[in-house]
Order: sequence, then structure tokens, then C-alpha cells
Amino acid sequence: MTNWSFLTNHGRALLCIARDPEVRLREIAASLSITERRAYGIVNDLAESGYIVKEKEGRRNRYQIQFHLPLPEPNTKVQPIGEVLALLASPQDRRRSDRRSSTAT
Repeated sequence: MTNWSFLTNHGRALLCIARDPEVRLREIAASLSITERRAYGIVNDLAESGYIVKEKEGRRNRYQIQFHLPLPEPNTKVQPIGEVLALLASPQDRRRSDRRSSTAT
């Protein structure tokens, strides 16, 4: 049987960030079974395309997803990325992310 994934590594990294905005590159890499260098490249791709904003907090990064942006898919109706992430994240993940967002403001 062939191994394949429903989401690309970019989508899976974005989901990791949605679950924990303070996630480390090391944790993203481990979750996706890729190198830290590749995780760094993916996070930079997401930042350059505007889907996340990196904020430096001491020695760590905190990521803010731009939930209002549309999916980067050519053949789909315009749907905000936040709606897709909300469907893919478990209710427990969403509560944890909501708590962090409310304490950061």
C-alpha cells in the first residue's frame, strides 16, 4: 500500500501552528517527520505568502495566523483558511489556542 497524506507539509505545518502559536521548529519537524531545515523553509514560505506573521518573543517565535486569507487553491471557491483550520483542529486544540489568544491580548 502506498503512503500518502491528505494535506501537504505546508498545510500540516499551518495546523501545528494553529494548535500552538508558540510551537518550535523542532516540534513542527518532528510532527511532520522532516528536518528542522525543511520546517524552517516551510514556515518561511508561509510567512512570505502572508499566511502567518512571526513575532519574536525573547529567543522564541510566536506565530499569528492570518485566518481571513483565502485558501491558496486555484479551483476552489474563496474560503478563508481559518474555516479549514477550524474543521481540522480538534475541539481541544481550538480551546487551547483560544486561551492563548485571549491571554496575549
